[in-house]
Amino acid sequence: MRLCVATKNAHKLKEIKEIFSGLDIDVCSAYEFIENDFDVEETGATFEENAAIKADALSAAVDGYVIADDSGLCVDALNGEPGIYSARYAGENATDADNNALLIKNADKVPDADRRARFVCAIALSKSGKTEMLFRGTCEGMLGRAEKGANGFGYDPLLVMPDGRTLAEYAPEEKNRISHRFRALELLRQYLAVK
Repeated sequence: MRLCVATKNAHKLKEIKEIFSGLDIDVCSAYEFIENDFDVEETGATFEENAAIKADALSAAVDGYVIADDSGLCVDALNGEPGIYSARYAGENATDADNNALLIKNADKVPDADRRARFVCAIALSKSGKTEMLFRGTCEGMLGRAEKGANGFGYDPLLVMPDGRTLAEYAPEEKNRISHRFRALELLRQYLAVK
């Protein structure tokens, strides 16, 4: 079975290939079969809707199964912000540092006990323009008050895990074993293993 991934990111492709090793699945980028500038506007109100919009559009243009993901950080005390707007929380051209600074500012008055937060990853599996199944993985923690750690990217320096370290203080292979994306991909792997 061929599984096309809606990504141009070589690291993400490698991670997915490793998770699916042992299964008779050929993992590749959907962009090997379509134009590189093929763009899909994510207009959904949830991670699942955005992942499905992307996967459906690409699977209508590519033979076989396509997966797409949408992910972000949700802070309970901020009504789930930044949520689906995680990548552009501080504006369309915001950097990770801009987004993190705004989140720290917006959560400044939130007491330590109420700073529950999680990374969420939704993955849509589509074929012939239709969503077949959705998978969700989360990575639970608490929102830190300052960035800590040099590994990772995005909000990793702000999500404090139960052991007191941020995700940016984890080694990459350690983080990949507990990440929201890994958990969603594991559910997808289990689903495909019995197909």
